[in-house]
Amino acid sequence: MRILGIETSCDETAVAIFDGEQGSGKGSVLAEQIASQIETHARFGGVVPEVASREHLSALPLMVEEVMAEAKCGWADVDCIAVTAGPGLMGALLVGASYARAVGVVNNIPVIPVHHMEGHLLAPGLSENGLPGFPFMTLLVSGGHTMLVRVDSIGEYRIVGQTIDDAAGECFDKSARLLGLPYPGGPEISKLAENGDSKRFKLPRPMLNRDNLNFSFSGLKTAVMYAVKNHGVLSDQDRADMAASLESAICEVLVKKSVRASKQEGVKSLVIAGGVAANRCLRSMLAEQSESQGIEVYLPQAKYCTDNAAMICYAGFLNQNTSKAVLTEWDVQPRWSLSAEN
Repeated sequence: MRILGIETSCDETAVAIFDGEQGSGKGSVLAEQIASQIETHARFGGVVPEVASREHLSALPLMVEEVMAEAKCGWADVDCIAVTAGPGLMGALLVGASYARAVGVVNNIPVIPVHHMEGHLLAPGLSENGLPGFPFMTLLVSGGHTMLVRVDSIGEYRIVGQTIDDAAGECFDKSARLLGLPYPGGPEISKLAENGDSKRFKLPRPMLNRDNLNFSFSGLKTAVMYAVKNHGVLSDQDRADMAASLESAICEVLVKKSVRASKQEGVKSLVIAGGVAANRCLRSMLAEQSESQGIEVYLPQAKYCTDNAAMICYAGFLNQNTSKAVLTEWDVQPRWSLSAEN
């Protein structure tokens, strides 16, 4: 089964073609492209929805042509189109969904909606080791989302913990701005932290000792703001130390709560997905603490941590490959709970 995947939920236009074997659930990515809008939005300090939509509209048609040419297939070779239907920016989602529906009608190809976070959740399955056996726990950290999800099978997800205010990615972005770093903040903080002392600034670990699995990072961002303000002019080393201290605080909370969730749910496999899954500090802490707790960690390839279309293809393929009914009547959903019925 060949699936064309389209991802336009935020500030990256992505297209991929996945060839999967029904029954076994195995397959490979034949071709893929990602067009980032980071430089376009950087001068605004964040994503501008209208600008994002126009960029998607301009880039998508040509990218589809190029990916199909690279995969050496025409529309007659495409069995299904998988497109991100939410959550995300309304205008951006509509660009991808409208294009998918149009080419689907013209070429008589079924179009299926994919939950963006489900794509991230299943992205580690694109690696050589694949997904762990069910059930497993997943830490999803992508953009405005930070959540812990128990996965019992494809399409059966239960959120056991999530952020109650700022997500980890938002904390990285807002703190980076306080340190005079460009957007997006996560990679910049991580790069700067390499030469910093993570114990220099005493930052809080929000909700780490609470009797639940939820997250809160707004207070940590505020603590960074006051630390910067009270310190005065920051030297390059001060900024590096602050970045390292912030990164350590965020990663400690993510790791300890993920391990705790796995133990409470009685599962031995932990999947880490989303953009922050590429963070070196997070991976290092996970390797250390999961091993001591007897938990096996599964990570996506670095290129599949951030938004991409291969994960959308793969999620669509796995849903097609199960007995789960595929929606024929649907619309984009800027807000869409992962645990809700699709």
